[in-house]
Amino acid sequence: MHIVGARPNFVKAAPVVAALEARGLRQSVVHTGQHYDDRMSAVFFRELGLPRPDVDLGVGSGSHAEQTAALMTGLEREFIERSPGLVVVYGDVNSTLAAGMVAAKLHIPVAHVEAGLRSFDWSMPEEVNRRLTDQLADVCFATSPEAVGHLAAEGVAVDRVHLVGNPMIDTLLARLDRFDTAALRERLDLPGSYVAATLHRPANVDDPETVARLVARLHEVADQIDVVMPVHPRGRASLDAAGLAEHPRMHLLEPLGYIDFVALVRGATAVVTDSGGVQEETTMLGVPCLTLRPNTERPITITHGSNRLVTDSELPGLVSKILAGAGTDTAALAAVPPMWDGGAGERIATVLADWTSGVPAPGPRRSA
Repeated sequence: MHIVGARPNFVKAAPVVAALEARGLRQSVVHTGQHYDDRMSAVFFRELGLPRPDVDLGVGSGSHAEQTAALMTGLEREFIERSPGLVVVYGDVNSTLAAGMVAAKLHIPVAHVEAGLRSFDWSMPEEVNRRLTDQLADVCFATSPEAVGHLAAEGVAVDRVHLVGNPMIDTLLARLDRFDTAALRERLDLPGSYVAATLHRPANVDDPETVARLVARLHEVADQIDVVMPVHPRGRASLDAAGLAEHPRMHLLEPLGYIDFVALVRGATAVVTDSGGVQEETTMLGVPCLTLRPNTERPITITHGSNRLVTDSELPGLVSKILAGAGTDTAALAAVPPMWDGGAGERIATVLADWTSGVPAPGPRRSA
């Protein structure tokens, strides 16, 4: 049983579900409804070829406590009724932790896709979710070598850990020919050159003073080049209140589906973000990425990509350097991170197929 609840989960789950289906394994998909707007949810199922969810819990939004409690109540009911042999969770959203806790208490094995990522910042809800989920999981699928090291340092048994690569990259590579930036520009009447921006993390969009400062910096960027920003529902009210739209070169969009969003990123001169997934996508696409965070759980995007952690005060100046050709040198990027080759879903499916049949899973650190 696959548990998905937010748009990053859908992108990671798609290649795993497809690879397991090809092996004939019986599986089901539970959508918790953590992201419930069509543009944040249903469109991803359509574009990624995910099967229609067997269950949609429709949990919706709320405080962390309210949402997690509702998730646990709904998931417990489904687990008891359906009695899955294995629960597969993805990433680090509240749905991930809720499913892990409920399954563990019902003695149902758990597999965690994207295990071992660490920002070492306990103020991030995602850090709490992923650390606890890794302790609960029977099988941990790591996307990068440093993630394996983090799990080992935290005492996760070596035979529970498998380095498989990044299933999000599987999804991107499988659809490269569909990311048509020119068609997107024409359809949405976008400028020929632009910086793409996304912001949604609490540290950036919850405090009015922080939001006002970020909006001022984005306006300074817009003084230099058009800024195209799909606005996440989580930060819309605070960004609107701070006057985000009050610049003629700010182009604010509703949330985009997967194909349109990656097409937007692919055609950008640079990307400004606080999203973990976008850091990975820009690394694969070779687009300069300026991440408005003091840390990242994906340091491989810095060592192997064009990603850079920045403060808001640095942002306008770094965009100026990129526009002048003196910023991140995408031509000098290292090779893509190891095992970012489009085969992660297959490797995960191999381990899960062997695990569910009782065959010892191959290699504790790297799955062929």
